[in-house]
Amino acid sequence: MATPEAGPAADPVYRADCPSRPILDQIADKWSMMVMAVLNEPRRFNEIKRRLEGVTQRVLTQTLRRLERNGMITRRVLPTSPVGVEYSLTPLGESLREPFGRLYDWTVDNADEIQRHQREYDQHIQS
Repeated sequence: MATPEAGPAADPVYRADCPSRPILDQIADKWSMMVMAVLNEPRRFNEIKRRLEGVTQRVLTQTLRRLERNGMITRRVLPTSPVGVEYSLTPLGESLREPFGRLYDWTVDNADEIQRHQREYDQHIQS
């Protein structure tokens, strides 16, 4: 990963047309990370929705489509009546489990300190 000191001229990651930007935008959002976390085994749409409190059907559908388009998950139509669909991680999606897990662990480990900073900031702003 580039260092901020390198600056825009030294590294394309700082450029608006860097190909990493839309990819990061599409896989590192809250719902994408949470969907991938619950896909430790193949799951149907409604099971994913039940596990992710607060996600709407529309947002979950968009998230699943985006992850499928990016090769992170596969969608398999089940020969049931009515027709069912199940989602699972691809090898590419599996490769994100470890870094996402580390990020999640970091948020848990630092939640108290972050919340303390948020309270201090909010109190300062209100003064």
